[in-house]
Amino acid sequence: MKKVIVTVGPALFGNGSLRGIDQENYIYRINGAHGSVAGIEATIDRIRDMLPHAEIMLDLPGNKVRTANLPQPIRLEKDRRFNLSGDQLTYTQFYRHLAAGDTVLACDSTVTLIVEAVDMERGVIAFRSTCDGEIPANKGFHVRGISEGLPFLFDKDRELIRLANRSGIAYLGLSFVRNARDIEEAQSQASPEIKLVSKVETRAAVDNLAEILRAVEYILIDRGDLSADVGIEKIPHYQKFIIEKAHFYNRKVFLSTQFLRNMVENPVPSIAEIVDMYNTVKMGIYGIQLSEETSIGKYPKECLDMIRKVLQEMDSEVLV
Repeated sequence: MKKVIVTVGPALFGNGSLRGIDQENYIYRINGAHGSVAGIEATIDRIRDMLPHAEIMLDLPGNKVRTANLPQPIRLEKDRRFNLSGDQLTYTQFYRHLAAGDTVLACDSTVTLIVEAVDMERGVIAFRSTCDGEIPANKGFHVRGISEGLPFLFDKDRELIRLANRSGIAYLGLSFVRNARDIEEAQSQASPEIKLVSKVETRAAVDNLAEILRAVEYILIDRGDLSADVGIEKIPHYQKFIIEKAHFYNRKVFLSTQFLRNMVENPVPSIAEIVDMYNTVKMGIYGIQLSEETSIGKYPKECLDMIRKVLQEMDSEVLV
């Protein structure tokens, strides 16, 4: 049966013991972008207390610039300006990569910001919002075309790799990989026993896909972050291309983003989600990842039940 990466979070833990939902094909994912290193270590221990032999994936935050040190969410008003300083971001030098007129996508591309000015002396960025809303703490900022100039691993990534080594983590998710050199940098610090999963979520990763596939056994297509880098309208074509290329190199492919997005708020999925999942699994992927559905959604157990039913139905199909 296909692997299912189950992202842990308040929703899943609040639903009772993991023993009640565990299946042989589950991999329990911890999103390293959320929480302190000490808190993530406590989560690993909590999973192990319930499921001593569970496979755990630790997903590195990578060089995605996120808001930090915000006492409260930033309130947005359309066409109003606001400032962010370097100490309010996970990468204090972010301002050096921006110029007036740049477009910044925030909060999983649901918010669009325009860079009005950059104060190079103080490291302060002036933004103008194109919509009303808010930006909470730990939300990502994305600017197309600047990832090449960012370091691959931030300080927190290095700390989490050391945690993965001493905790015996099964999988390490490498975020925002651009080329094989990025993978080699992570390999030089990770224990040889850890399986590296190179996430394909940048245009650079697609451009350098062949060398990435030669460097790792596992990849994960993150359709959310990839859509921010290449455009959402290109995702169907890119998904097909990446999967076919991985098959050519005999590599295992995980796929993530919004498989059961409707079930974050509702007890049943949309028909379109089930059809998409069916067609995607039929493409020969190794597994799928649930994110918000199990970490913060209202119906984590129902999501996993639905996945199980769909996979069982596919396994039982016969040609007629």
